[in-house]
Amino acid sequence: MTLTQGKGLAVVALLTGVTLWASSFVVLKVAFTRFDPMVVIFGRMAVASLCFLLVFRHLSRTVKYQPGDWKLLLFMGFCEPGLYFIFEAMALTYTDASQAGMICALLPLMVAVAARFHLGERISRRTLSGFVLAIAGAVALSAAAKPSVSAPNPALGNFLEFMAMVCATGYMVTLKGLTPRYNPWFLTMIQAFFGSIFYFPLLFLPTTTLPVAFDPVGVGAILFLGVFVTILAYGSYNFGMSKIPASQASAFINLIPVITLVFGWFFLGEMLTPFQYLASAVVLGGVFLSQDRTRPVPSAA
Repeated sequence: MTLTQGKGLAVVALLTGVTLWASSFVVLKVAFTRFDPMVVIFGRMAVASLCFLLVFRHLSRTVKYQPGDWKLLLFMGFCEPGLYFIFEAMALTYTDASQAGMICALLPLMVAVAARFHLGERISRRTLSGFVLAIAGAVALSAAAKPSVSAPNPALGNFLEFMAMVCATGYMVTLKGLTPRYNPWFLTMIQAFFGSIFYFPLLFLPTTTLPVAFDPVGVGAILFLGVFVTILAYGSYNFGMSKIPASQASAFINLIPVITLVFGWFFLGEMLTPFQYLASAVVLGGVFLSQDRTRPVPSAA
């Protein structure tokens, strides 16, 4: 496979991942109206874990474990899905899906800086310019967002979403360091298993309300989150990140605010203003600009 073909597959995988992640903001808002957030998060992890059990042996054969890797794997899972989903669940109870999605635009710069110091990745002027342009567009989108009854305390909610991005930075940088030795789908499986173990005890907290009746909409949302978001989105994104530098892969996160707004318009009837359309175009342009011709990072996957 040529480098160009490999980059093309990585781009498709990354686009698939961020599109499904963007859909999760809308689906989570729906799921949280049906079930307690801890029930939803554990449910999605349990669904993903059950699916991965079917291919556990196959994925385990791809492992090239090195002494001490368990610490990195544990830290990766602790960052995401561990603390990440706690912060995100709390954030979505205070702010709306579109504003939370826009906070994601801060992640690429955070990952780029972390990758520069921990992975030694070069940040080209073109990539940095693309980040600045994309973030400017995302900030403009946020400024144009109208207050919503579903966002009782958007300032607190947006701060909690920012803390989720801090956790996501730790996850992405750690994952990038592991991809030369681990199949991206194996790492996704580890995340699902870790999430199930991490969130199971939280079901028994006094603040957690367990479901007392079957809700088809809520169950359907959990199944979607478990299969399409937890497995397909993370698997696709992990694959894409294994093929190109983390700083470039993280730039695709800037698409989440735009895609979230589109989903909000299509599924919830929310309308974009002309300014928001312009800001969305700026975000897309920034992501395109950030993709320079840096040689893809080899992977054993």
